[in-house]
Amino acid sequence: MTTLGGRTALVTGAGQGVGRGIARALAEQGADVVVNDLFADRAAEVAAEIGGSARAIAFDVTDLAAVQAGFAEAGPVDVLVNNAGIPSAGFPQVDFKDSDPELWARFVDLNLYGVMNCTHTALQGMCERGWGRVITIASEAGRVGLPIRVSLYGAAKAGAIGLMKHVAHEVGSMGVTCNALALGSMENVPGPARYPIPRKGTGADVGATCAFLATDGAEWITGQVIGVNGGAVT
Repeated sequence: MTTLGGRTALVTGAGQGVGRGIARALAEQGADVVVNDLFADRAAEVAAEIGGSARAIAFDVTDLAAVQAGFAEAGPVDVLVNNAGIPSAGFPQVDFKDSDPELWARFVDLNLYGVMNCTHTALQGMCERGWGRVITIASEAGRVGLPIRVSLYGAAKAGAIGLMKHVAHEVGSMGVTCNALALGSMENVPGPARYPIPRKGTGADVGATCAFLATDGAEWITGQVIGVNGGAVT
């Protein structure tokens, strides 16, 4: 696997959990990492932990103007990892017919519109420079139905997956790839892991896949949904 020396990678929602693991993995491959989070203190802590050229830039991915300002501060971004979102454990787990419509926008805004805002902003420079990687952290709930009452979460993640598939066709000829990762249960989600690999996923697991997709060696992989899921049957 080639390294990411000379590339700048921006990871949203990287102040904790999976995003933190992704940021660390990209930095270990030589990328200059921009750690984004809604909370400036969390972003700064992870950037300091990574050290080197890592920087912290806080902004709300659901606010397009804030996203644009954050990217302007970051400078040219070669690799975007859309990680910010509310995990399934953060949703009220109720049947859709019983869900509160007043809550819908909050979760769709973060899990879908946040991806749209950051991707739209990043693509401007990537296409102009003729190289870029967009990686969106999604979920198996976005591509298969599950009997765990997370329909709203699944709908938002399915939208993010669909965005990657379609945009991949639009920007592939300009040297930009777009892929999604469908995660299984991660270590921050309660409950057992009933997978062939009998444990829950970690940020390091997801980061390793992101690091590969960000390299030149992955230039012929685009528009794909890659399961990082411990072997979950889908």
